[in-house]
Amino acid sequence: MSDFQALVTGATGNVGSAILGVMKSRGVRVRALARNPEMLPEHPLVDVVQGDYDDQRSLDAATAGVGAIFVLTTPESPVPRHDRAILRAARSAGVTRIVKLSTTSAGARGPNNRIVGTWHRAAEDAVIASGLSWTILRPSSFASNFLRWADVINEGLPIPNMTGSGLQGVIDPRDVAAVAAECLLSGVGAGQIITLTGPELLSVPDRVARLARVLGRQITTVNVPPDQARERMRSSGMDAPAIETVIAGATWAGEGGDAHLTEEVKRILGRPPGTFENWALDHRAAFNAPSP
Repeated sequence: MSDFQALVTGATGNVGSAILGVMKSRGVRVRALARNPEMLPEHPLVDVVQGDYDDQRSLDAATAGVGAIFVLTTPESPVPRHDRAILRAARSAGVTRIVKLSTTSAGARGPNNRIVGTWHRAAEDAVIASGLSWTILRPSSFASNFLRWADVINEGLPIPNMTGSGLQGVIDPRDVAAVAAECLLSGVGAGQIITLTGPELLSVPDRVARLARVLGRQITTVNVPPDQARERMRSSGMDAPAIETVIAGATWAGEGGDAHLTEEVKRILGRPPGTFENWALDHRAAFNAPSP
């Protein structure tokens, strides 16, 4: 029997931290892997360890005595190296189940039949070929992506929009976490690629309108063409492959590639997914808005 039912990677992020919350509420002992473990509060059910995907020894130590792993990788350069590293550690440790967080773009093809989420697909392929029991979760755009624009919104500036009027099944990351926890604990979804969406299709302007209503203030957007977005990302230090991955994904979504809804959250959790507006209500403080 494993010492810990699961290892949660990316434990300080929106999804990883929410998975830990689910596990604690169920009384489940888990291990949390973080590059900066001091960011996680101590809890008797959570063993927090420091680790880095580029440090194989830290991954080997983190996976020891673990039954299942939630795998979340966000490499600076879009290659599946980090996924392969955690999978090596998982096999050596005798881990039996992998739940991989991917994205809807991993199953999409854009211009010239090119896979939009190329590195996500390559990472998925590595998980499927690992020989372990696996579940791949492909969520649509996260509601929490708007947190990156909190300072912009609070300063009264327009939100950059790279997807125009393209619709997406925006999902609350807490729903993604709840599904991931269920997959880790019960094995539901084994051998499946599961697309997760919220309850409605929303463009960036749609989300802005809902957020503005919640906050009681005016918020605007400004369309950012690919060349301008590319230059901004280049100036920020992002490498070329990562830039082109972002551009491809934004173009695909802007052209309607992500405009679909699924019932998977309800199927697995027995309840409908949360709305973007409810997410916004719960995160008013990030936008300097008082509780009603």
